[in-house]
Parts: sequence; structure tokens; C-alpha cells
Amino acid sequence: MSHKSDIEIAREAAKRPIQEIGAKLGIGADDLLPYGHDKAKVSQPFIDGLADRPDGKLILVTAINPTPAGEGKTTTTVGLGDGLNRIGKKAAICIREASLGPCFGMKGGAAGGGYAQVVPMEEMNLHFTGDFHAITSAHNLLSAMIDNHIYWGNALGIDQRRVVWRRVMDMNDRALRDIVTSLGGVPNGFPRQTGFDITVASEVMAILCLASDLADLERRLGDIIVAYTRDKAPITCRDIGADGAMAVLLKDAIQPNLVQTLENNPAFVHGGPFANIAHGCNSVMATRTALKLADYVVTEAGFGADLGAEKFMDIKCRKAGISPDAVVIVATVRAMKMNGGVAKGDLGAENVAAVQAGCANLGRHIENVKSFGVPVVVAINHFAGDTEAEIAAVTDYVAGQGSEAVLCKHWAEGSAGTEALAERVVALAEGEGSAFSPLYPDEMGLLEKIETIATRIYRADGIVADAKVIKQLEEWEAAGFGHLPVCMAKTQYSFTTDPTARGAPTGFSIPVREVRLSAGAGFVVAICGEIMTMPGLPSAPAAETIRLNEAGDVEGLF
Repeated sequence: MSHKSDIEIAREAAKRPIQEIGAKLGIGADDLLPYGHDKAKVSQPFIDGLADRPDGKLILVTAINPTPAGEGKTTTTVGLGDGLNRIGKKAAICIREASLGPCFGMKGGAAGGGYAQVVPMEEMNLHFTGDFHAITSAHNLLSAMIDNHIYWGNALGIDQRRVVWRRVMDMNDRALRDIVTSLGGVPNGFPRQTGFDITVASEVMAILCLASDLADLERRLGDIIVAYTRDKAPITCRDIGADGAMAVLLKDAIQPNLVQTLENNPAFVHGGPFANIAHGCNSVMATRTALKLADYVVTEAGFGADLGAEKFMDIKCRKAGISPDAVVIVATVRAMKMNGGVAKGDLGAENVAAVQAGCANLGRHIENVKSFGVPVVVAINHFAGDTEAEIAAVTDYVAGQGSEAVLCKHWAEGSAGTEALAERVVALAEGEGSAFSPLYPDEMGLLEKIETIATRIYRADGIVADAKVIKQLEEWEAAGFGHLPVCMAKTQYSFTTDPTARGAPTGFSIPVREVRLSAGAGFVVAICGEIMTMPGLPSAPAAETIRLNEAGDVEGLF
């Protein structure tokens, strides 16, 4: 078994020119817009020409609630894509781009790990093809134009106290959460309170990931509600006149990025909304394009199935008219132990009883995903210290839930370690078929949608919301936004809003602190508990150990 770091393995990869990877999917060299030798965007005319082709099978990879023990969702997504190619299927993977915030903060990179990685790993975790910078620029252009409109006489009659468009940057910076702008007198405008979110929480990010093409992108940008007048009439981005220029800034960013796995299989890496504060799926354009080009498309939804998978089903599938043919839930023996009460330092010791106790978290996710009418398989992402008895405990538990668990060794062995999972996924996707339906209908009221997710997915007794939150939802319904799905902003670590409540808790309620209308993206965000739309850095940020070595290579990204 290798003890090389992820970045060492990635650096030794025998990458093929990106034109060769495109050719595997039938994308000609002229239809690729190369960014160097190993990454390219797929051109819009080529994508437009795919419309009449049939779709391949869509496989969603999700997970249990994350723990400090690690689950390996991206690693499994990459490993399964390689595994499907290994057993003779034409497969592509679709994942999200990495945000600089967690990269320099807590989480490290987002390109998989071990021998199941997407490369070029350093670029993917840094600036990549500049998509996030374009989103940041487009978002802040709108911010600047709103304040500028007010400065030059405020012809639209914007109530400065009701400007709801904040600013963004792609970095964890808690100092910017709640700030006052335009101090310094008349030349600098009118002081007002505002704040920054992280770029991945921007409505522009959500719009880029949900838009079907450039025209749809521009229309959705125009629909963004940025402020209200004194009599509460909405002011949109279109009213400010920023939609055209924002679309220009995003014209390249909306094109899906093609890269490759360590085994030279195609991977689309595009878009990057977080799943705890946004909708957590890669772009509709990338997924749809992949479905036209491959027989199997493996995509990932962020964090646990209570967040990423629910949003994938209720927001992305609903909006894009797609549905998964099978769902893989990733779990690890180590994470089961943590859910069963074992401290991180004690994970090395065999503890079958803790594994069994922790399986309740996995069981709830299995039940939840099945409730969408889709077949489920559990992938046990193998760690070297896992014992036979512990693995058997998970396998037996999953069998008792009417599903199957498959041991996966892709981290150490690449696609050889996911053959069994690939075979199982094919059997499910081509077998009984999926009877997918979302959790709630469009016509259900907004508050009821929030309650439905809280009670049926999180298993809460109900929600707790201020009168002002309820009134706000009623006003949006009256304004014609009641049909929108909801995007829950909640901690990823628990079914509850308490990040320390592991396992499968009961007897709790979900406090809804604030609601935000994303009229362009087409959903209402419900901010629950203490969740922040601008994260902070930890006491010892990853940035402290990231540097260039003497050879000029990046170190410390993993």
C-alpha cells in the first residue's frame, strides 16, 4: 500500500493531452477551448448540437453526515467513474470546483484522494480556469452598481435599509460578515450596513449552476432581487441595468471544464456551491452535457444526504428535468465509530459495538434516499485499519435495511478497488428502474416545504420560526414566488442544527433564523441555527503549511 501523499501521487500522474480525453467522449479538438495542456472548456455550439441525443444513466454519490474521521465522497465518485470504465462502460464524472476558502482553511483540496483523484490537482484547488473569480467579479459589479445608483440620485427610489444584495469573496474572512460601507463623507456615498458572503454562497454561483444556457443565465441574472423601495416594491438586477455586463463576465465561466482522472478518464469539474449554505451540486450544463456523451455519469452532491442529496433531488433534478438511476451512499467504518461515540484519537482500536451504534446515522440516510423512489447501494470506503468484524457489522446492518454494502478500495488500488461497486451500480441502474419523485410538490406553501424537509428528512418534531420569517414567506407567496423549492442552510455535521449531535437524533426542532429569496436561482434559502454564509478560518489554517518548495512545486495542499 502506498504511503505517498495525494499531491505526490497526483504529480506523478501520466496525464494525457486534454484533446485525447475529449476524443473518448467524441468531443473534437476544435470543440475544446484549452486552458494549458490538461484542462479545457467545452464549446457552446458543440453542447447545443447534443440536444437530440438520448441521456445516459445518472448515478448520484452522497454520504452520511461528515465527521472528522473523513468519508471520501469525491474519492468514491472518482473511483466509481474509473471502475465503470474498467468494466467496459463509457463513463464520465461530474464534480464541483474547489473553493479557496476551505482550501486555505480547514478542509484541504477537493479533487479526491489516493489513487482516485482528478488532475491537475494543484490548479483545480487554486484558480483552475478562473470561474470563481468571474462569479466574484460579476456579483460585485452588481453590488457596485447598486450603491452607484443610490449615489447618483436614486431614481428607482431604493430604500437603503432594504438593500438585500451583499458582497462576496472566495475566502473565509469572518471580519467581513457584518460591516458598514461608504464611510468618509459625501464623495463616498451614503453609509449603510452590509456584509460579505463567501463566493460559493452567491446567488450568481447558484444561477451559473442551474442555468441551461447563456440566454437563460442572463434572464436569471436579471431576475435577481437586489433591494426594495420604501413601499416594499422589489428592485431587480435588470432594473439596475447590470444583467448584460454580468453575463459578459460569465460567458466563459458558464462553459463546463473538462479534465481527467489519474486513469485518464473524462471528468467535468464545473460550479461549486457549498451544500450546507447553497445547493451543493455541480452545474446543470456539465451534468446534461455529460449525460449526452457518456453511458454512465457519476456525480456528487455535497456533504451528507440530508443536505446534498435532498437538494440534488428537490432543486437540481426538479429544475433540470433529470433524475438519478441509482444512488451511492458513502460511509466509513471510522465514521460509524465516531457516530457511535468514539473520540477521534481512539479510532484505531477495534470497536464493533460502536460501529453498530453509529450505523443509525447511515440507516436514516438510506431510508431518506429511498423515499425519493431511487435504488440505493452503500459504498464502504476502506481504511487500512478497518477490521473484518467492523466491516461485517456495517454490511450486516445495511442488509437489514434492505440494501447492500460494497467494500471499496479505490483510495489504495484505483479502479481495481471499485469493480464490485461498479457492477452493483450497473445492476441497479439497469434493473428495476427508478421511480423518482421529489419530496414535495411545487404548489405546497413555502413554510410547509421547510417543515416537510425538517420533519421527513431531518426527523425533527417541527420548525421554530419568528413571526417576521413567517410574514416574509407569506409576502413572497403573495408576490408569486410560492412555487419555488427551498434550499436549507444548515450544519452538515448533524441531522439537527447542533453540530455535535451525531447519530440519528430525535426530539428536536429546527430553528429557522432568516429566509432569503433567490429569485434568479429560483429558490428560497432558509438559514437554520448558527450556520454562517461567510465561514471563518480555524485557529491553525491550512494556509500556514501551504508553500512552494525549492523545485517550485506546491506543497501542503493535502
